[in-house]
Amino acid sequence: MADTLLVIEDETLLADELARHFRNGGWEVERVGELAAARRLLLEDRLGPLVVLSDMSLPDGNALDLLEEVRSRAIDGEWILLTAYGSIPESVRALRLGAFDFLEKPCSTERLDLVVAGAARSARAQRRLHNQTLEQNRRYSPDAFVGSSAAAVQVREMLRKLAAVPFTALVITGETGTGKGLAARILHYAGSRASGPLVEVNCAALPSELLESELFGHEAGAFTGAKGRHRGMLEQAHGGTLFLDEIGEMDLGLQAKLLKAIEDRRIRRLGAEREIAVDVQVIAASNRDLTADAASGAFRSDLFHRLTVFQLPLPPLRERPEDLDDLVHLFIAELNLVAGKRVSVVSDEAWRRLRAHAWPGNVRELRNAVERCVLFSEDERLPERWLQLGGETDEPMAAVVRDGDSLRLPLDGSTSLDEMERQIIAEALTRTRYNVTAAARTLGTTRQTLRYRIEKHGIQIPDDT
Repeated sequence: MADTLLVIEDETLLADELARHFRNGGWEVERVGELAAARRLLLEDRLGPLVVLSDMSLPDGNALDLLEEVRSRAIDGEWILLTAYGSIPESVRALRLGAFDFLEKPCSTERLDLVVAGAARSARAQRRLHNQTLEQNRRYSPDAFVGSSAAAVQVREMLRKLAAVPFTALVITGETGTGKGLAARILHYAGSRASGPLVEVNCAALPSELLESELFGHEAGAFTGAKGRHRGMLEQAHGGTLFLDEIGEMDLGLQAKLLKAIEDRRIRRLGAEREIAVDVQVIAASNRDLTADAASGAFRSDLFHRLTVFQLPLPPLRERPEDLDDLVHLFIAELNLVAGKRVSVVSDEAWRRLRAHAWPGNVRELRNAVERCVLFSEDERLPERWLQLGGETDEPMAAVVRDGDSLRLPLDGSTSLDEMERQIIAEALTRTRYNVTAAARTLGTTRQTLRYRIEKHGIQIPDDT
């Protein structure tokens, strides 16, 4: 299907020449000679041209007035303006209104082709971004938090209320796997900043020095290895939302710098001489008790109070077992599409085991269990043998074999990936006498990341270590 080009030009010979030229170039061309006709096409008939090529001065007014009206109604498409009597004030107004270019007549065909091609590329990119945003809005509506329990209904209602107000900061709390990331995406895509960027960072996954550079950015030469300018995540999230997952793992010194940035709405890249204004909505999440951490000094109380404009607690799955039916059927339907399977029957035994499990990993653990079963299914039945729910006495996990400095784990499907990770971390802690720093060094990771995974898997560290 050809893209549409709207030509607004009152000089008949020029309009005919432009229409003929661009039709030969593969465009579907609409042409009018006055603003009233263009207004009807754009505002009433919803023509939706990819590019508008318009004379500035027309018999019934100035094209900039129509451009301003079009922009106020959020109608897309790039505008190129032509004039025989260009002036600086008009060119400034044209660019302020978002015109792609401002050309003086006469303009060569080669020059016009280049500008129209550039405008078309820009308009297509904007439409792709707009369509992606609409798709995300549909995907991440409050109804995406699935469940019929009273707890799930209450969370959905809070998500709707929060998405309708322009909050500056919010904290989502809940155990690992309860859906904190999902809730953050719902709040962004269902809220007033949906057209802006959503930038996500896991504070537990990066060492403090790297996290500071990622958040605030840096200039070339700010530190060893900084070869060029890097826009930080706060800067990248300008006009949108910054989602700080596991914020409880952030270093106290970096917390102070983050607080200042949120309060002042300005940041300074590492190694920079001047500050940059940022307009960011901050959503933080943690599986820790931040209230207790703030009281004990493990988390800055001033940052905690600044972030908790609202708090949104998410209930663990064990407190809303009636939601298992909705979630299991949802995951089966999704995974059938992805894997090309046809699972539709869940046996009574599978339901018994699903309902008897405590779900320490919450919804994430449930999805992993269903995914494993769907992927290994051979017919329409969900094979319960692949549920591999830890703690069941009727289907024990395969033994882990220790051989000197080596640890051998079974790959016969009897042990889940989460259980393998838990066994490896537990073994590293045992061998280092529960020295988290030494265990992190042994596993080639950071202390913050290891602590996050220790909490994720519920590994207990003796009090006397």
